[in-house]
Amino acid sequence: MKKVLVVLFLFLTVGACTKDDIPAATPACIKAKIEQMQKDPVTNPPREVWQYTFNNQTVYYIPPMCCDIPSILYDAQCNVICSPDGGLSGKGDGKCPDFFEKRKNEKLIWRDDRK
Repeated sequence: MKKVLVVLFLFLTVGACTKDDIPAATPACIKAKIEQMQKDPVTNPPREVWQYTFNNQTVYYIPPMCCDIPSILYDAQCNVICSPDGGLSGKGDGKCPDFFEKRKNEKLIWRDDRK
């Protein structure tokens, strides 16, 4: 029993993921975008990257930073699919009006925790 507890303790303290970790399967181009956001000034609300399944493909959603700035939805090769929301109208660019209804498998990839 002691060995099990020691192994469990080591896993939780050494091998556990932190919320700052970016999943290994995240495409390099999305990781590069995150690295750039980490260099940019802190925003309010904090920057985030979400992964979803949309139209049978893995996509990456970066919510709007503020005000009239549109969100961006990328495919796994970092091609812009659309801006689902934000912008002057608040409704994005209109190229994927069903994103919020059809998205599945939500997963937070990264959130800027800087203050």
